[in-house]
Amino acid sequence: MMTAATRRTALIALLAAIGFHGVPLPAQGSDPLYTPRAIRMTYQKGTRSLDGRPGPNYWQNHGRYRITLTATPPDRMIRGAEQITYINHSPDTLRTLAIKLLLNEHKPGAPRHGGANPAYLGPGIIIDRFAVNGAAQPWSEAPTTFTTATVRLPVPLNPADSVQLTFDWHYQLATVSNREGATDSTAFFLAYFYPRVAVYDDYNGWDMINFTGSQEFYSDFNDYDVTVRVPRNVTVWGTGTLTNPGEVLQEPALGRYRASFTADSTVHVATPAEMAARQVTRQDSVLSWHFTATNVPDVTFALSDHWAWDAGSTVVDAVTGRRASVQAAYPDSASDYHVMVRLAGEGLSWLSSHWPGVPYPYEKTTIVLGFADMEYPMMVNDGNFRDTTFARFVAAHELAHTWFPFYMGINESRYAFMDEGWATTFEYLINQADMGPARAAELFKQFRVNGWIHDPSPLEDLPIITPEDMLAGSAYGNNAYGKPALGYLALKDYLGDSMFRRVLHGFIDRWHGKHPIPWDFFYTVNNLSGRNLNWFWKSWFFDNSYIDLGVTGVTRTARGQTIQLVNVGGMPAPFDLQLTFTDGTTRTLHQTAGVWAANLSRATVTVPGGKTIRSVRIDGGIWVDADMTNNSWKAR
Repeated sequence: MMTAATRRTALIALLAAIGFHGVPLPAQGSDPLYTPRAIRMTYQKGTRSLDGRPGPNYWQNHGRYRITLTATPPDRMIRGAEQITYINHSPDTLRTLAIKLLLNEHKPGAPRHGGANPAYLGPGIIIDRFAVNGAAQPWSEAPTTFTTATVRLPVPLNPADSVQLTFDWHYQLATVSNREGATDSTAFFLAYFYPRVAVYDDYNGWDMINFTGSQEFYSDFNDYDVTVRVPRNVTVWGTGTLTNPGEVLQEPALGRYRASFTADSTVHVATPAEMAARQVTRQDSVLSWHFTATNVPDVTFALSDHWAWDAGSTVVDAVTGRRASVQAAYPDSASDYHVMVRLAGEGLSWLSSHWPGVPYPYEKTTIVLGFADMEYPMMVNDGNFRDTTFARFVAAHELAHTWFPFYMGINESRYAFMDEGWATTFEYLINQADMGPARAAELFKQFRVNGWIHDPSPLEDLPIITPEDMLAGSAYGNNAYGKPALGYLALKDYLGDSMFRRVLHGFIDRWHGKHPIPWDFFYTVNNLSGRNLNWFWKSWFFDNSYIDLGVTGVTRTARGQTIQLVNVGGMPAPFDLQLTFTDGTTRTLHQTAGVWAANLSRATVTVPGGKTIRSVRIDGGIWVDADMTNNSWKAR
């Protein structure tokens, strides 16, 4: 996700440029990584392995959701009914279930980061009926129950058994919102709208973290069968396969929709004029749009009676030729959306073939106009921007989240650096290709780095591994976005593209469709690279480090000249040494993070040959230095 503040900062830059104590694990070398006790226990139980693989006893629970939603815009009351079949694959007998009611974040008094406009506040989700295995149960919420409720089961749920839950509920869609809500009087975005069973996992048990409007989400991989009931002339877009287009669309919109799945160029499935003329949907009084999705962590839906609908496709797997549908839904006034199918298609193709370089795993994606710049499985809710380069940049960042957290099942609430950090990494790499290295670097520095590195507050240098549900403001933003992206890019620079691709793909192969945690990534890289990189992980992710390098002198040796360097801040960042010799010639020597592997605080670089160095300057590029006063040396 991109916040409003970071969007503004990025746009300005673009236009200008255009814990808890744990027991260490001895198996990981002489300087083992800090490992919380709860994580250490997963290795003892065999659910995870010290080589980074899922352990022989790994498990995760699963749900099958059958949902019916009813919306009748402009009435903002949304009504839903669902049946959940929840399967307990854990070795534990579950006597209670944790239920996520994420829209209760709208309730007055709910814990949230920052204030709330009065129009944002409301009663949240109202449960009208609740049943367990067909038997009605009372539903009550304590005054302190907000986005996570606890339900005691009449009969405990044993391992390898399942329970059926039934909910009827309703809620009022907010007119002032962010990730979900009314975009205008008859255009709605429905997200986090249904009661769901929280994640129960092998290292944390029930996920009881409240959604506060800042940190994001953690969901099981579930199967969904969703019917969205709306009046005629209201079009619905959403996660999953639309199974009944012939029952909800008139010709010729139906034919154009079907043709778009193999089209190379943008197809106008429905124009604003056709929407106004009531020529898009079938004219039954109520239409049921039916979507199915398998093994996804969430579903979202958008609906409107006046938006344009464009679609096309792009190749996401060069080996098989498989295409993915790219769709856009928007009001005609959003000028950048007129080319959004092309922009998003280019981003999706690049992400699939370059970085992360794993084919897009779903059949489609839909970009809809909203306010959040927020990702969902097969859906993106983006604002509109006059600059189409920036619009593509925002869309690509959100599309990159397909792999992290959706394909990889990340706990975003606690380990946001595993999804926002990766999306920020891919964002930088795609910008290099799209804008050129210089503009991409300038944008990245102003957008992702400068706010952190030039702020000496103690909150700025908290370790990235700090559980991010304990952080807020810039401490959260820096640890989730810029700092981990710098770490991942430093790793890429150190390992080289070939090895970096090998370890990244190995991690994805091992953990897609599962719930990896940071140690799974760190140990996978160690394992697949054949190197003990704990010195790197410790300095980048576990220490109170920052970037501050310095050059202290140059001495002549029998081999040439040796440059003495210091690492004041502790982060093993890469850099360029820009040398000027007494004869006026210059030379640039790139140093990867490996220069700090033997001694994190000091390093030397030997420059062979007979030329005499007159001056040295450290240039960190995107790894911006906190103190530039010690970055240069000149001979007397």
